[in-house]
Amino acid sequence: MDLKDIGEFGFINRFANKFNSFIKKDEIGIGDDCAVIPINESYNYVITTDLLNEDIHFLKNKISPEELGYKSLAVNLSDLAAMGAEPKFSFLSIGIPNHISVEYLDAFISGFYKLSEKYKMPLMGGDTTKSSDKLIINVTVIGQCEKTEMHLRSMAKEGDLICVTGFLGDSAGGLKVLLNNLEPSPNNKYLVQKHHTPEPRIQEGMWLAKQKTVHAMMDISDGIASDLIHILNASNKSAIIHTEKLPISEALLKGSTENNWNPIELACSGGEDYELLFTVSAKNIDKLKKEYTAQFSENISVVGEIKIGETGINWLKNGVEITNNKNGFNHFSNK
Repeated sequence: MDLKDIGEFGFINRFANKFNSFIKKDEIGIGDDCAVIPINESYNYVITTDLLNEDIHFLKNKISPEELGYKSLAVNLSDLAAMGAEPKFSFLSIGIPNHISVEYLDAFISGFYKLSEKYKMPLMGGDTTKSSDKLIINVTVIGQCEKTEMHLRSMAKEGDLICVTGFLGDSAGGLKVLLNNLEPSPNNKYLVQKHHTPEPRIQEGMWLAKQKTVHAMMDISDGIASDLIHILNASNKSAIIHTEKLPISEALLKGSTENNWNPIELACSGGEDYELLFTVSAKNIDKLKKEYTAQFSENISVVGEIKIGETGINWLKNGVEITNNKNGFNHFSNK
């Protein structure tokens, strides 16, 4: 059997349950955006780690070292945002090939520091080692949240509305700009910027976590088509997504028209948007949307509903069922 036959999550599922007997009460291991470790009766630590490999997660000749340092931390902070946690500490490990200069590494750390400074989050340690020919980056972050405010993937309820922050698909559009060497127009620069320097929704996640009407929550790293399935599996539910309600930016719509892209496909399956995906009690949605907009000067988009039934997503366009064969990014998968 090859990894491509089972995919990233098929591999994880082969061993995840083997360690359950070691996990103590109130601890949460594999299966959510972060691991959870109790601090005391009121607070938890939440911990996540992410590995970025050159030519898999980033194109070194397309991204500046400052941007790479920033993004390396940002993708981890997005997991904290999904748990409603406040950032506290980070750890950084790097595998460095011989051709990487000290000046490049200085610039990388500058970008890492820029985002760290925003949250007053110290770099507490890590490791450096030599790699054969590619740059390898591993970041671990630790956050803290109140136990009563922690939101898990398993908390979705029948009748909940499915919501997202921001726009979907911009990062995937930016990657297309890079891969196709498109001209650096203002529109294309915007899309590339969204790909290279995503803004983790820390404040938004902490605010949403305090709202009793918000239930399940996670971040969108692999595309809503893939990430929503994690909520549905954990909550034992199904879902409907209305593709015409997916929030798509003017920049992505323009880029799609000019370059013959499918913006709905990018919004569903492109990945690396690092927006928040969450479910909300339907009767409270108007109040939540109004208060969120007042707090952040942005809108929440309602894109679907949580249903009972076999785990899966039913895709609708203007009320008509459609087929979506794009399942989001999944390492090793042959699908």
